Formats: sequence, C-alpha cells, structure tokens
Amino acid sequence: MRKLRVVTLVDRPTVTGGAERLAVQVASRLDRERFESVLCASRRTDEPLLDAELAAAGVEVLNLNRGSKLDLRAWRPLVRRLQDGVDVVHAHMFGSNVWGTVLGRLTHVPVVVAHEHTWSFQGRPVRRFLDRELVGRYADAFVAVAAEDRRKMIEVEGVDAEKIRLIPNGIPDPVPGDGAAVRQELGIDADAPVIGVVCELRAQKALEVLFEAAARLRGELPALKVLVAGDGPERERLEAEVERLGLEGTVLLLGIRRDVPALLDALDVAVLSSDYEGSPLSVMEYMAAGKPIVSTRVGGVPELLEDGRDALLVEPRDPEAFAEAIGRLLRDPAEAKRLGEAARDRQRREYSLDAMVRRIESLYEELWLASPRRRP
Repeated sequence: MRKLRVVTLVDRPTVTGGAERLAVQVASRLDRERFESVLCASRRTDEPLLDAELAAAGVEVLNLNRGSKLDLRAWRPLVRRLQDGVDVVHAHMFGSNVWGTVLGRLTHVPVVVAHEHTWSFQGRPVRRFLDRELVGRYADAFVAVAAEDRRKMIEVEGVDAEKIRLIPNGIPDPVPGDGAAVRQELGIDADAPVIGVVCELRAQKALEVLFEAAARLRGELPALKVLVAGDGPERERLEAEVERLGLEGTVLLLGIRRDVPALLDALDVAVLSSDYEGSPLSVMEYMAAGKPIVSTRVGGVPELLEDGRDALLVEPRDPEAFAEAIGRLLRDPAEAKRLGEAARDRQRREYSLDAMVRRIESLYEELWLASPRRRP
C-alpha cells in the first residue's frame, strides 16, 4: 500500500478537552511510514504547546478560523484539500462528525470515519436524527469509545450496529511530577488532605456536586483543599457556587495547568463528578498516576473501574454519597493505596495510547482497501 493521506477534523484543539486532546495525539502518532497526517481545526485557539507538538510530529495544520455555525465560506480550504487526494477523513465529536461526513461524501473521499467521544444526546431529537440518518448512514465507520455508548447509539439513536466500531480510549505513558512543588506553590501544607479534578469547566462535569461534598467534609477536615484544573464556560457560575457554599480558600479554581502530572502527584484522592461520560481520559490519567479515585457511575466509567477493586463509584448527583466515599479514602490511606495501585495496573494492561492508535491505523487501512472510491 502507498501512504494514505489522513485529515483529522476537530472543532477546537485544546490541551484541556479530553476528546480534542486525544484527536491531536492520534494525529501526531500515526505511523509516518504508512500515513501522511493533517490536522484541520475548524475554530482556531491559541495553544502554543499544541502547535509545537504537532510541528515536532510532522503534522500539517489547517486552520479554518470559522467564526460561527453559519460561516459556510470558512469550509472552502478544507473542501479544496479534500479534493486534492485525501484518503481518510477522521472527524471527532458531533459537529465535526456531521461536517466531516457531508464534506467527505461531497468530495468523494474514500473513507470517512466519525468518532463519538461522549454520548450525551438524551432529549435532543435533532442530534439523534443526524447521527442516525446522516453520520450513521453515510460514514464508513462510527467509532464508540465505550460499550455503553455503543449500546445507546444502537438502542436509543437507531444507528446501524454494523457501522459502529468499539475502540476504547488510551493515554500515553505518564511522566513523573513533583506534587510537593505544587503544594508549596499553592500554600498547602504537606499533610493537608487534597482532592482534585482535571477537566473543562462544563455543565456535564457537575462540579457543584463536588463542591457540595467538600462542604460536607470540611467540618471533619478543616484543612481540606479541592483543586480544579481547567477552564471553560462554567467558570463564572462555579465561582458563584464556591462563594455561596463559603468555600473560598478550600476550593481553588486553578485555570489551565501545563503541569498535570505534578498536580496529580499532589492529590490524595482524584475525583470525577460528571453526569455523563464516554471513556474519560482524565480518569485514565488518574489511574496511570496510581491515584485512588472516587467517580460517579456513568457512561463508560464502570468499564474502566470496578467499584471496590479499582476505585469507589457512586451514583451521580448524590453529594452525600460522594462525600462519604472521599472521606473513607482520606481516613484510610492503606485502602486508598490499594485502590490506586490496582487502577494503575489496569491502565497499563488495557488503556495505552499506542494500542489505541494501532487499532485506528488498522481501521483506516481496512476501510480504504474495501472502498470502491479509493484512488490508485
């Protein structure tokens, strides 16, 4: 086979969004002996670290600078590129899946892959319709990251099961971090209990539930600190929630951090309070760091973690249960250590980024060889 030219389409590359970061990592790690890699960002963000990562990996970047959903002219550079001999379009997340499928088919690209990272379309009939009648019908493959997502795509959305490919997420090998330096920077005592989360500040993450749990724990643990690394549209509302609960000085909204390994090293317990998830990369990072984890039992999380063996899982929107699970691990360091080590061992066995990229490469080649539209 000759080299296949792959265009990865994502709305807004970022270092904080799990799906966006994963799209960049996959584009960067494709085997250069078999693939040419282009990353197309429909909306530009200022991310110097991402630019450097892509340049070092030899990935060409195409920025469309789309101003709004109605800015159709912004797609012209991508259309011209697709007409110029692209073999595979791999779109990530709902909006890009729709545009990637439409433009890929209009320009006769041999292979179109749509990638759903978090199934969250309850009550959204238009999205379900587009997934079923557009993406599910005209893409060559529709990737799900968790078995629960695959089930919902089939049973709720009505997507053809033959089109759906299950490819679990993966993360790169972790690098060591200096948690003591983070604690010193933030003025946190070495023996203070610290819990934390790394995420975009979106409504999906239900961080107010974490804050309510922290308010319940603070009476027993007055030195408790809650670190929130990330930024997003919910920041202003969450700042008001911290003030309402009187958690100023307890909850630290840190914004985007470039030292996530060090931040994780500073934690006693890593948490996830989301209402829904696919196969969350943040949880995999907690696992790789050997951190004890308390998470809501949503989406693909129970596929990553078994309650009582690798982590403690609670039902969503239950701050009392969330607080009880966190407090249990803070009070029992031996149990916390056992869960953290079990989670780390599982991540190493099952959820590596290299294994995920190899599966995606095989999918590209399989679909290209079977495509009646492939170019010689």
